[in-house]
Amino acid sequence: MKRLHVWALATIVLAAGNAGNAQSAKQDKALSELPLAPAPVYTEPLFVRPTLHNYSKGRFSIKNPLAIYEQQVADQASFVNSPRLENLVSDGKINLSLNDAIALALENNYDIAIARYNLDIADTDILRAKAGATLRGVSTGVVANTLGGSTSTLTSGGGPGGTTTGSGGAGTGSSGLVLSTNGAGPLPENMDPYLTGTVSFERAYIPQGTPLFSGGKTNLDTNTNTYNFGYNQGFLTGTSAAVAYNNTRVTTDNPFNSYSPQLNSSFKVQLTQHLLQGFGTGVNGRFIVEAINDRRITDSSFRQQILYTVNQVENIYWAVVSAYQDVLAKQDAFRQSSKLTADNRKQLEIGTLAPLDVVNSDSVVATDQQNLIASQSNLEYQQIVLKQAIARNLTDPALIAAEVIPTDRINVEETTEETQPVEDLVQKAFRLRPEIEQAVLSIENDKLTLKGVKNGLLPTLDVYAFYGSSGLGGTQSPWLNCNPDFTSHVVIPCPAGTAANHGYGDVVTNLFNNSNPDKGVGFNLNVPLRNRVAVADQARSQLEYRQAQMRLEQIYTQVRMQVINSELALKNDRAQVQAAQAARNYAQQSLDSENKKLNLGASTSANVLQQQRNLASAENSFLNAQATYAKDRAAFFQTTASTLEEYGINFGEAVSGNVTAAPVVPGLHAAPVSEGTPQSTTVPASIPAQPAK
Repeated sequence: MKRLHVWALATIVLAAGNAGNAQSAKQDKALSELPLAPAPVYTEPLFVRPTLHNYSKGRFSIKNPLAIYEQQVADQASFVNSPRLENLVSDGKINLSLNDAIALALENNYDIAIARYNLDIADTDILRAKAGATLRGVSTGVVANTLGGSTSTLTSGGGPGGTTTGSGGAGTGSSGLVLSTNGAGPLPENMDPYLTGTVSFERAYIPQGTPLFSGGKTNLDTNTNTYNFGYNQGFLTGTSAAVAYNNTRVTTDNPFNSYSPQLNSSFKVQLTQHLLQGFGTGVNGRFIVEAINDRRITDSSFRQQILYTVNQVENIYWAVVSAYQDVLAKQDAFRQSSKLTADNRKQLEIGTLAPLDVVNSDSVVATDQQNLIASQSNLEYQQIVLKQAIARNLTDPALIAAEVIPTDRINVEETTEETQPVEDLVQKAFRLRPEIEQAVLSIENDKLTLKGVKNGLLPTLDVYAFYGSSGLGGTQSPWLNCNPDFTSHVVIPCPAGTAANHGYGDVVTNLFNNSNPDKGVGFNLNVPLRNRVAVADQARSQLEYRQAQMRLEQIYTQVRMQVINSELALKNDRAQVQAAQAARNYAQQSLDSENKKLNLGASTSANVLQQQRNLASAENSFLNAQATYAKDRAAFFQTTASTLEEYGINFGEAVSGNVTAAPVVPGLHAAPVSEGTPQSTTVPASIPAQPAK
């Protein structure tokens, strides 16, 4: 009858659970709907590692079982520059192309090197999840500690709810740290098996309050040796297994003990299975799937780091090019104004020029000199900024002193990408942008959380079954009392053979021959009458999931706007470069014409100085327009996330930091020889002003 009661109760609980599961299945189907958009192309190859060590695997080995107790030592970090950089330093100069600058950044840049560790860190979470432990999470934000060349990126909303870039689910709220429901729900069993053992030796001399059960003795001497061992392991199904093997050896002078020493052995095997909360591989294996998704998010984040840093290095490189050309322009302006001042002084000496014109030209020379010093200082700083972006060790005097000579210039011809329909570019960005990939994978993790918190709403119902046995043996106690009159304190030793002697071998045999079995089954039921914590977590997980869907749709909109803006910027930039070039050519021709007029006496030095200022202004506008176009062109590839394929960057080599071949950036040409080289960072002295006569 009792069995019928138990089974009836279990049936009622299971029926209630199934009804809840059916309703939850309908909700899950509704929650699984995502915004309509092309599926992202996931980062390939997956699970690329910087080194040969795989932190997602344990260290258990049959050949060396003790390896699991040894610490794992990460490879020593490298703080030296790659040979590629050392080979480029020659005669106090670094003739640097943009392709080499990008290759050096992939090898040496600290932001990339720091982000590279996240790949291995994500692997350690996979290992934890395989053992049934919760996840520690991994940083998936872009590392942006390199100075200069500022660029931008989207926050992907990697955490549940789309409010943080961390896949671990922690974000910053108005009052500090805010935790999401990520990881909520029943925790898996510990799937790493472990052994337990207790070995103890006890010597007890116990005074007796009554001699009735001590054979008239006032003290009993008892020695107890304990040898207990256990084995425990959990499984993905929600099953746990426990094996206990216990042994004791007791010697005592108590006359009522048949054996001294007395040997007691017992073992018990028990299996426990969760039937409602914590049931099934889907709930207990969700951390493993989530850890793998986090690893894929980390792969995508590292690709995003490459896109970001490459774009940043390009911006820095073009800043150096602009500063380099600006120094050339300022040197030319200083040379022209100095020559004009020298000519004016000669005319002043022969009386064909007014003193005021000399003072005016001297003022222009001083201004040009100041501009040249500022331009050279800017070039020197931009060179240092570029070095810190492509090098790890800046303590080498030869590297610090070497001047960076940028050898590439941008080609303003229209790219093939700009001729594509904007919608095609948008769809391409939807497929390739790592932010979208990360957001989609994070939503997959949110679904796993939904599964966990839904299961956490159920009551706890466990079924267990056990089987065990016990054995008893030992040697007949020499103090065994065979006196039938317990009222007297006379001890009559029992004759030999009164208690059958059994050795430890006999005890173990009886332990496993089913002569003394101990077996049974049972149920454990825990029904919460108010389940407010689980209900709150389940409701919050759905709200976070909906929020993540909104964030994903917002990312699609942001990416679309970025692509459109980037394409329009390129068209405007090209037109601006062409207009600035025409204005510069016009200013140059006007200056040449004004110089000819001055030589023929048809103009004044003031007009020539004005044309020199116009040319300097036009030159600055042209250089700025070129730099803007070059940076926006690099940003265009970053916006469509096509930098790696367009530049020929091997993702696996970027992960390892060993670049066998430099990337090939399209749309570049070598700097023209006619451009010249800045003569020196030392500004020549200007002609000192002299009092007018």
